[in-house]
Amino acid sequence: MIVSSALMIWKGLMVITGSESPIVVVLSGSMEPAFHRGDLLFLTNRVEDPIRVGEIVVFRIEGREIPIVHRVLKIHEKQNGHIKFLTKGDNNAVDDRGLYKQGQHWLEKKDVVGRARGFCQENRSVEDRNYLFLTLEL
Repeated sequence: MIVSSALMIWKGLMVITGSESPIVVVLSGSMEPAFHRGDLLFLTNRVEDPIRVGEIVVFRIEGREIPIVHRVLKIHEKQNGHIKFLTKGDNNAVDDRGLYKQGQHWLEKKDVVGRARGFCQENRSVEDRNYLFLTLEL
């Protein structure tokens, strides 16, 4: 009963947010200091919302199972309106072209799992006490 209820809630969140993965866990330190390992990100992926420079996206690379959480660094828009974009981890020295599949220099909307609209993180700096903070962008 509990498992089926959780599955129904998850499927409902997928429909509401438009994302195949409405909640993800940050797995690396590439986005520090904004996000740390273990932080939760709440995602949406509405088709009508344009991707913007500075936005945090979760994307998949062909041939890799685990999605990546990074910030949009540059946008390349063609005359026909087709948009491609480049990402970079805040804590990384270079952009993500080295992570993309061989020969790929830009990401497209089809690569995006979702865009961060909120997060839940543990405050690690208040006298060694643990607090959880939840922030949502509406």
